[in-house]
Amino acid sequence: MPAPLLPVAPRHSADTAARIHDASQILTAGLEAVDPRAAVRAALRRRDESLDIGGAVFDLPELDRIFVVGGGKAAAAMTLGVLDVLDARVTGGIINVKDGHRGALHDPRIAVHEASHPWPDERGVTGTRSIAQLLEMTTARDLVVVVISGGASALLELPPPGVSVEDLRALTDALLRSGAAIDEINVVRKHVSDVKGGQLAGWAAPAKVLALVLVDVVGAPLDVVASGPTVADPSTFADAVAVLRKYDVQTQAPRSIVEHLARGAAGEILETAKPGDPRVDPDRVTTVVVGDVATACEAASRRARELGYDTALMTTFLEGEAREVAKVVCSIAREVAEHGRPNRTPAAILFGGETTVTVRGSGRGGRNQELALASAIALRGRERTLVVSLATDGSDGPTDAAGGLATGDSLEEGTRRGIDAYARLADNDAYPFLHAVGDLVVTGPTGTNVCDLVLALVW
Repeated sequence: MPAPLLPVAPRHSADTAARIHDASQILTAGLEAVDPRAAVRAALRRRDESLDIGGAVFDLPELDRIFVVGGGKAAAAMTLGVLDVLDARVTGGIINVKDGHRGALHDPRIAVHEASHPWPDERGVTGTRSIAQLLEMTTARDLVVVVISGGASALLELPPPGVSVEDLRALTDALLRSGAAIDEINVVRKHVSDVKGGQLAGWAAPAKVLALVLVDVVGAPLDVVASGPTVADPSTFADAVAVLRKYDVQTQAPRSIVEHLARGAAGEILETAKPGDPRVDPDRVTTVVVGDVATACEAASRRARELGYDTALMTTFLEGEAREVAKVVCSIAREVAEHGRPNRTPAAILFGGETTVTVRGSGRGGRNQELALASAIALRGRERTLVVSLATDGSDGPTDAAGGLATGDSLEEGTRRGIDAYARLADNDAYPFLHAVGDLVVTGPTGTNVCDLVLALVW
């Protein structure tokens, strides 16, 4: 990841540039705390001939083979962590990662399939089908280590008969544009898939399964992260149909998917694995969280305090429309500036979570960029205040940016350059504005993925 993390535009004063440098240090500390390779190494405890994690103990001499499978933006780094601990005991494996996210993983035992995100593609399906074929050959004396991180809902995909990848892409696009929350989106995804909702764990039977999860969903619900391929799914086909109706997506979704969900709701298709289902038997399947946004926020808070900021971690459950959340963040910053509440200056106010965007325009930009653009409007003319919104994976929406920052003169700089911030916001077109004024945050793939970090500095 290039340094510094955040850009300093030519318009920024020396004082503001120094604060941007502080913000870079604070956010970098958060990212380093959820480094997937280190998180897996810390979670997996190897003692002589046993492997201990989350209270589960695996006797290595009783295992003939150990396979690593899974998917997500951080899957490659997580696999490296597994290899660090188990070394030569790993027999082989297959993982699916987002294009450009294989990182330093070049072990001949591990097949790496790069695929599309956030829309699934045939490469991801091919990789998932290969995983299924591998797991079908396992025995009761094998251990399957499943590495799961954000992005796996798109990267680990095997559509049911009659549903094409193109159908899934159209469904994903409609859901992402609808404003539906990620848990609602994944309710639908789980029921138009043969891998999600505990079904991957079923493929591996009778082998033991150890799933390592880097959480990218607010509140860490394991059935939502990557659509829960190794855990029980409390939702139903009827719930999936209800989500489509709630957001009026049934008219946009492909007919094959609408008909598939209707058949499932009528009891004509086997449900995903429910609590008590042998496919997710807790005596055989263990799922452990190795890192989440709370871990990142706590580390960022520690670094902010070390830098001398009166620091408040407001929440790790941040949700809502990005532009509306921006107003709340900026109103808290104003309260700090004018009344010294809830913290005195210099203050660092941190939020962790994941906002949403209801797409009504045709522009470029993800939720973090939209939050930054809305903050630029809310901070207009305010001095000594900085807001940054960052996707921890380095990928915000369908762009090469990780997010954006805003100061009190961002709006003025846009106006000087002939860019109407209000029009850009209305068109969901934050990227060009932030790029033009020098406030676009581009990190490249960070190797991790635990939701988003939002930071406000007031001095």
